[in-house]
Amino acid sequence: MELPPIQPVSADQLKRSYLTLIRRNWHLLPREQLLTLLDWTDEKLTFTLQEDDFFYIKLGSIKPECHPIKFTEAPTETKVREKQLARWIREEFSGGFPTHQEPLFQFVKDLSKPPEKMTLPASSGMSPRFGYAYFALFGDPLLEPGIDPYPEGYLEQMATAGMDGTWMHIVLSKITPFPWDQALSEQWEQRLENLGKLVKKARQHGIGIYLYLNEPRFLPLAFFDKNPELKGVTIGQQAALCTSHPQVQQYLTDSIALIVNRIPELAGFFSITASENYTNCWSHGKGDGCPRCSKRSPAEVIAELNGIYMTGIQRGIVSKNATSKPQLIVWDWGWKTGFAEEIIPRLPKEAALMSVSEWELPIERGGIKNVVGEYSISSIGPGPRASRHWAIARQNGLKTIAKIQAGNTWEIAAVPYIPAIENVATHAKNLRNAGVEGLMLGWTLGGYPSPNLEVVAEMGSSSTIEPLEAMQKVAKRRFGLAARAVTEAWRQFSRAFTEFPYHVGVVYNAPLQVGPANLLWPEPTGYKASMVGLAYDDLKSWQSSYPTDVFINQLEKVATGFTQALKILKKETSALRLTNPQKQMLAGECRVAETVAIHYGSIALQARFIQLRDQLAAGDLPKIDREEKLAALENILKKEIQLAKQMVLLQAQDSRLGFEASNHYFYVCNDLAEKVINCRDLLDNWLPDLKKALFKNG
Repeated sequence: MELPPIQPVSADQLKRSYLTLIRRNWHLLPREQLLTLLDWTDEKLTFTLQEDDFFYIKLGSIKPECHPIKFTEAPTETKVREKQLARWIREEFSGGFPTHQEPLFQFVKDLSKPPEKMTLPASSGMSPRFGYAYFALFGDPLLEPGIDPYPEGYLEQMATAGMDGTWMHIVLSKITPFPWDQALSEQWEQRLENLGKLVKKARQHGIGIYLYLNEPRFLPLAFFDKNPELKGVTIGQQAALCTSHPQVQQYLTDSIALIVNRIPELAGFFSITASENYTNCWSHGKGDGCPRCSKRSPAEVIAELNGIYMTGIQRGIVSKNATSKPQLIVWDWGWKTGFAEEIIPRLPKEAALMSVSEWELPIERGGIKNVVGEYSISSIGPGPRASRHWAIARQNGLKTIAKIQAGNTWEIAAVPYIPAIENVATHAKNLRNAGVEGLMLGWTLGGYPSPNLEVVAEMGSSSTIEPLEAMQKVAKRRFGLAARAVTEAWRQFSRAFTEFPYHVGVVYNAPLQVGPANLLWPEPTGYKASMVGLAYDDLKSWQSSYPTDVFINQLEKVATGFTQALKILKKETSALRLTNPQKQMLAGECRVAETVAIHYGSIALQARFIQLRDQLAAGDLPKIDREEKLAALENILKKEIQLAKQMVLLQAQDSRLGFEASNHYFYVCNDLAEKVINCRDLLDNWLPDLKKALFKNG
């Protein structure tokens, strides 16, 4: 079939790419064979699906029924099909089946080396500035001693990019003893010890570590058969460990105190109390089902819970005279309208209030009005919600922190950063002028040591520096003589990116992350798109509030804008005498921008394909319309082949492309090659059959 020899997968690569492995085989293997493939227990798979940033939701919250795969001698029709596949591969990949010239995860080795030149940006007035490590594992990272999330060189890279902190996902019962069931806490001491080592190492490079606090987690109903007095609201087959119960409060206080006592150099915690996992009885608005919390308001329960967290921190502090004490950052993620006014005045005065900067920002794209309700670089904050919440916090003596995405967002997370850097710099300027004191720079995405992070640090270094000057300083450090051309390209990318058809439904459901690797289907699959996971052909969910033509046109505007700016950048820098590191960095910058253009251009083509496919299936079209639509489908398939082949070449050279920490690789070269074969199959087999069917009666 013209396929290359099978390459062995190292243990390190398997530990870093298990989510990719699961996602690519979700529709192929039954659960039992998935376990065999991974060499996992069923318990480990269950934990991963739940705790690896809600991976089961990203897979659509369903497991398709798959028959076990059994190897048998291929029948004649299969051999004929194999020959056809081999012919397509020879025709489309004359240089041989595509492989990764730069190995997958090469960026781990590259980023683990110290920066070649330690030219730190000016000290920033906004602190903390913390984000997620670009290649850290998400689910249970403290039991993977062979996978270092913070190599020494990478910590230097983070500091050089302007970060002074990072954060880790933890489950409290995994790093502290769970008093009611010790089995839940198996190996907690080892995890806590490993955490302490990481915190100490990071501190030596000026990087503080913050812990994700989304506690206490719901537990199976069977747990409450033995502990009925602790039970709060029930949702499905789980129930809350009610935070209004004194024993639960004591557990939380003791656990957090233990962490702080054992790891005094910990930078702090940030809490999520009304979203993410089911935690307190009011975390998802169901508190009326609890005998205790039903008598209390959501604000009272949530404020009290944050107070419990703070009590644990204060109890754990070893030295009351310590110059640096762990911080509690209270994040308003998921708080309903009106919660802030009731919760913030009740919070401990030592806490900080964090709000997503761009939320509630009104926008208009292609004549369609929307309001930002997720992270966005195409929209420049702050919005009215964050401004309102920060004002309440200041009135109550709390420090204010902005949650932004400086590097990238779910608008496209398959690149290490979105080079719309003028948007990022302008956002940072607005936050500086608003008096915001600190920044969370990113969720699991956006932690790459990028020019985006550097420009944010520059904007905080002075009360007068403007975005253009900050961009020029960063560009000169990175690209030398190419700085002027790169800065102008960043400005053009930023303008193009403001055309992105933003809506939370688009961001979660459209194939923004897989781009040209998303397959095309001759008939509707019937599957619903899942959150930043499997998009299928669910165009209705992709476009959300945008009419189909507007959705497509806006994506084409972004793709065209990036393509044109990139063409100018390459032309203006082709004759410049740059150092080898500058040349390599410029080539990487171009690959990132080209990937953005390819993804959006491909999604626009896919949307048009689905639209035309469904229009033809509906019937009752004049002959000329049928001919035009068939010709358009053929043209789309040919363009999709070219974009997939273009992306293969880019990813083969750059292991960063297609990767994000909490999803691993969204696609690899094999997936892009499969898309080429998919389109050839539609061109050579489906489209001719469709033509015959449409014109059999004239």
